[in-house]
Amino acid sequence: MTKPVRVRFAPSPTGYPHVGNIRTALFNWLFARRYGGRFIVRIEDTDLARKVEGAEKGILDSLRWLSLDWDEGPDVGGDYGPYYQSQRLELYKSAAEKLVAQGDAYYCYCSPERLEAMRAEQVKRKQPPGYDRHCRELAPEERAQKEAEGIVPVVRFRVPLEGQTRFKDLIYGDVVFGHSTLDDFVLLKSDGYPTYHLANVVDDHAMKISHVIRAEEWISSTPRHLLLYQALGFEPPEFIHHPMILGPDRAKLSKRHGAVSILDYRDQGYLPQTMFNFLALIGWSLDDRTEIIPRQALVDNFSLERIGKTGAIFNREKLDWMNGVYIRSLTPDEFFDAVQPFLMSDIAAGEALIENEDYVREVLPLVQERAKTLLEVVELTRFFFVDGLDYDASQLIGKKMDAQSTVNALKAAQENLEKLVVLQESATSETLPAFDADSLEAVLRPLAAELELKTGQLFGVLRVAVTGQSAAPPLFATMAVLGRERSLKRIAAALSKL
Repeated sequence: MTKPVRVRFAPSPTGYPHVGNIRTALFNWLFARRYGGRFIVRIEDTDLARKVEGAEKGILDSLRWLSLDWDEGPDVGGDYGPYYQSQRLELYKSAAEKLVAQGDAYYCYCSPERLEAMRAEQVKRKQPPGYDRHCRELAPEERAQKEAEGIVPVVRFRVPLEGQTRFKDLIYGDVVFGHSTLDDFVLLKSDGYPTYHLANVVDDHAMKISHVIRAEEWISSTPRHLLLYQALGFEPPEFIHHPMILGPDRAKLSKRHGAVSILDYRDQGYLPQTMFNFLALIGWSLDDRTEIIPRQALVDNFSLERIGKTGAIFNREKLDWMNGVYIRSLTPDEFFDAVQPFLMSDIAAGEALIENEDYVREVLPLVQERAKTLLEVVELTRFFFVDGLDYDASQLIGKKMDAQSTVNALKAAQENLEKLVVLQESATSETLPAFDADSLEAVLRPLAAELELKTGQLFGVLRVAVTGQSAAPPLFATMAVLGRERSLKRIAAALSKL
């Protein structure tokens, strides 16, 4: 590095950030942290027509959720502000006027109607779309006439008619664009607001950006930007264009592939540390085998050279697996804190949490090993927080059992548990075991042999009776947490169903 690393994430508040946007922010953040640089957030809010209410908050909330802290930008300030492009209009106007004065740009008076008709004709003739340079060589008197008519012009860049622009991308290598493939693009709109091209170049120079790390969809804009850097006398930054994220069908990731807003994944119960790890490995790798990489290890090992050239697949199954790994790594207190907002969104679980937090804390370890998302925990634990269970009586009948043998099994289990309860109520805890998992197993496991059933048959019947589900947390631990009264009440209800 010959100069300090300064990178930026410059989103437009025209929608909520999707995983592709945030992956770009993540790469920039990792690069800055790896080399002791600065990570800057700049809000490119000059497209007034497409601005979406709440989008800026969504962008900043997404960064905060993943702990992608910024060194300069909204809320924190910095030496190169303001960090909203709508507050930097004079800079763009000055740059545009300079370009016009030195002959690198010109005023265009074409109406929207003329431009629309021009494009329609180009489509009809199967020509590539682009401005036809109608106003490029207007005589002074023609310009004066347009001004007299009250037409407010746009400013267009005067692209050289011959030659080519070449640049070296740190991922794709040498890239060449012939000037004949570029039209005279707009720099400043008639309302005084800049286009992306002008504002991007002016701000990156003013903010001393050293590396521009962005998605490959912007690679075709780079020759325009380089022409602007040259015309304005600015030194360009290094360019790094990373491949797009693809769906399972290898098409560009879109809404049809499922939730694509990063905040959707937050609301579905994915952990921020999961998303940080997962997004970092889409198109980048530490080696050929390591999947779970702690945050600091990603910082310590991040390099642009390990970003691949081909689009990487967004693998939802891998995301679910990884989230399960991170969920299992949480301490009981961390798991409780993470799940609490999701439990509060459910009426029954929320009431239980308010009335008896200790009970909820007993429940959660039973599902921590099974949950793939925090939202799934609500469904996995629902039977702990409701009075009645909704299931069909046929679900109670075990494999190779009939209704009568199922009734016999439930009655025998009920009798044994009731005896245990009576004994426990009439004795001290020192002489008899508590109603815990070990005690329940000691009573119920031998019962299967007495009934000439396999343990899986008896336990399966009891599992449906006390949880309403055929798949649930370990049976004895579940019954212990449910307690004597609720477990026996549910067995009685199961018998009534049969």
